[in-house]
Amino acid sequence: MMKTAIVTDSTAYIPKEIREKLHIHMIPLSVVMKGETYEEEVDLFADQFFEEIKNLETLPTSSQPSTGRFVELFESLAKDYDEIISIHLSSGISGTFQGAVTAGTMVEGVKVYPYDSEISCMAQGFYAIDAAKMALEGKTTEEILQRLDELKASTRAYFMADDLSHLQRGGRLSSAQALIGSLLKIKPLLHFVDKKIAPFEKIRTRKKAMNRIGELIGEDAAKGTPLKASIIHANREEEAKEWKSELEQLYPNVDFSISYFGPVIATHIGEGGMGLTWMLK
Repeated sequence: MMKTAIVTDSTAYIPKEIREKLHIHMIPLSVVMKGETYEEEVDLFADQFFEEIKNLETLPTSSQPSTGRFVELFESLAKDYDEIISIHLSSGISGTFQGAVTAGTMVEGVKVYPYDSEISCMAQGFYAIDAAKMALEGKTTEEILQRLDELKASTRAYFMADDLSHLQRGGRLSSAQALIGSLLKIKPLLHFVDKKIAPFEKIRTRKKAMNRIGELIGEDAAKGTPLKASIIHANREEEAKEWKSELEQLYPNVDFSISYFGPVIATHIGEGGMGLTWMLK
């Protein structure tokens, strides 16, 4: 029987105990601050990161794993597995997926299937978790990839940044849009379009932005299909918990959980970011 390993990167922000339980192998992205490089989810965690950035003059930058790091991981997995599905954050915002593609051509004795989630954070996490459960059940790589495509077709995600300047400076959002945002002090809702981050609607306040996201999931929840959803926050845990209980009362057929924007993504979103992703259960 073929054995399939599931790899994802740190920006899926899957809790360590879940990764261990489901045998999900994680490759970290890094954050560079004060001239030091830290691997997120390894030697830098969200709470420390938000503490640190309070005192920084300049925003940190992020960097993808080296191809060598990928090759090392894939070669070690080749000892126990025949195939690897490597699920990564959108190729439109990071070169990580491309790194997996390149490394996949360099290793022998194992077949690598890089998968572009075209998104990030817990949406990507849900893909990796489902893939890992299927791999443990002995499903084939083809079945797993087909399931990921089904999930992707049903995935929606909307988020807001409290301050658009981080996204603009990191080159993750067009500068004209960021300029308009700063003039009007709006909280535009953002989403992924063609693998990149793009404005969805201009909204003036944080509360209205969150209510609008609530309406959007409501449209899908009204169809009656069971959904799973994750609230994603950048250092706003209490607010996330309150929002979760509000949404749970409104949409009982949705299974809500709470996740977070970790250091690499928060470098671009900034503190106070809030989002919601959902897909077929």
